[in-house]
Amino acid sequence: MFQLVDSLTWRVENEIDDILAKPIIPTELYRAIRDSQLIGMPGYTKEGLPIFAFGAGLSTYDKASVHYYVQSHIQINEYRDRVVLPAASKKNGKHISKSLKVLDMTGLKLSALNQIKLLTIISSIDDLNYPEKVVAYYIVNAPYIFSACWKVVKPLLQERTRKKVQVLSGCGQDDLLKIMDYSSLPHFCRREGSGSSRYSGSSNENCYSLDHPFHQQLYDYIKQQALLRRPVRPVKQGSVHVDFPDAVTEGTEFVQTLASEFQKFGKQNGLAQSLDDLNINDHRA
Repeated sequence: MFQLVDSLTWRVENEIDDILAKPIIPTELYRAIRDSQLIGMPGYTKEGLPIFAFGAGLSTYDKASVHYYVQSHIQINEYRDRVVLPAASKKNGKHISKSLKVLDMTGLKLSALNQIKLLTIISSIDDLNYPEKVVAYYIVNAPYIFSACWKVVKPLLQERTRKKVQVLSGCGQDDLLKIMDYSSLPHFCRREGSGSSRYSGSSNENCYSLDHPFHQQLYDYIKQQALLRRPVRPVKQGSVHVDFPDAVTEGTEFVQTLASEFQKFGKQNGLAQSLDDLNINDHRA
């Protein structure tokens, strides 16, 4: 009950109901965010659940401030809940309220920990304000370093989250085709060794690209909402500043624990040198 009240308060204080009327402009900035925060929606499962793909290994989060990345993430959440899920429910003749996520670990390096403070903020926002929206997390294209990371991270996750995570062999195509058609496979699952190049394939295949139909429809929707909400005043440039949840404080402790565990793990497995250049940022705006 308290979490619901806190979530409603967070939405009101940060004007979340209006966030889909606040486009990230100019378009070049939004394209840079799409190229560094690799997220896309390649299709639906056979049961009609939306599939969201994440380029966890190659996302750099280095083209804009933390506020832009948080704004972009929340906008995708809101678009999913207000547009994608209702449309999927109507199409399939049943209530659909959850999605499925495929996380591509191609290119994962220990330096990804430098972004963990931002990822903790995003994760905290999801946990507190968009709970139980994902039925399963499928991890594909996992390099050796992921195995090392997973051994450290897994014990630190909540049990309900751990139960939803499945690490698939290779690009995961064989397993994923049991629950989705080939046309809905993320581009990085189309064939073994295909990798996750953010520039590979056509715009219709690369679900991360701003030119992909999902992102085109999302961005057009946001611009249309901006015109409807503010027909007179021009849209202002600048990111939306969303208050980060109190749970980020707990997330900071998580980061510190994670860093400490990696140092121990690195020394035990000959990775100490790889950890020397690790610098976990505070991601201040």
